[in-house]
Amino acid sequence: MPTSRAQYLKRIFTSYIFSRNSNLTFWHETPTANPETSFDKLGPYYMTFEEKALYPGPFDDNGIPLLDYHGTIGKQYYSIAISQYALGNYNLFKKTANSDCFGKFVTNAQWLLDNLKPTGYGTYLWSHLFDFEYFRTLKTPWHSGLAQGQGLSVLVRAYAETGESRLGRAADQVYETLKLPIAEGGVIYRDDEGHEWIEEYLVDPPTHILNGFIWALWGIYDYYLLTKKEEAFKLFDSYVATIVKNLPHYDSGFWSYYELTPQRIKSIASNFYHRLHIVQLRIMHQMTGHPDFLMYADKWSRYLDNPVYRNLALAYKVGFKLAYY
Repeated sequence: MPTSRAQYLKRIFTSYIFSRNSNLTFWHETPTANPETSFDKLGPYYMTFEEKALYPGPFDDNGIPLLDYHGTIGKQYYSIAISQYALGNYNLFKKTANSDCFGKFVTNAQWLLDNLKPTGYGTYLWSHLFDFEYFRTLKTPWHSGLAQGQGLSVLVRAYAETGESRLGRAADQVYETLKLPIAEGGVIYRDDEGHEWIEEYLVDPPTHILNGFIWALWGIYDYYLLTKKEEAFKLFDSYVATIVKNLPHYDSGFWSYYELTPQRIKSIASNFYHRLHIVQLRIMHQMTGHPDFLMYADKWSRYLDNPVYRNLALAYKVGFKLAYY
């Protein structure tokens, strides 16, 4: 067995089976829509992220969450996790007026501001400073459309709360990356039919991860709510059209696909991500009014209620991981 694969399997077993605290401690919360949110003004985030706000750590000395991937990766800053931790604390602040939650939100927003770095293209991206196993290893520094979109959701709220001009400028810079193709320092892929995708992982061929596209898309909607720029709403609407057009491709007939990969064995969603898809689609229906989001949310909920489909999905997921990771 190649050393890299052995290291990957050791790390995964450590995270999933043997450890009480790993990166999964943060990621695998119960996906929950936020009943306090509004779709016509900037306010509480669309999912509660309450379990993420209560993350037990580890943290660095400044209160920034670190994720423990164990193995050769170890403890790392991960801007997506930092954004979700910030948004969870923002929601708690809005719900309870707890100043400690607001302090955590601002501290993590400041980390995002300080770590948004220029690229050779004149754009600004958050970089991940560790190698990460995907279909092929993502070599540091690697970038993510999801990181850009969720970071934007933090920046616009931090700017709205504090009025700090640097936050507003950073929000403008991040928004630009959500318009530009990957080859120009952005995070967008255009397919052969002219549809544009926000890519969670910037790989070739693209994989079109569904949950990452949707979460990133909410950052553009938040930017529109802050700025009221018609261009931002049109951009949001164009990406909505991409998702609606391609939702049938994410339906296996018994479960949802995590992404659209070219392999013979398709990338079925885990139980967690299938549940996340359902919550995200219900929020997209509220956000846009498009009936297809509700139709697929209801359909995938029925899949979830079927024990045969749940077991079949698990078997496919295990087979996919063994074949391609």
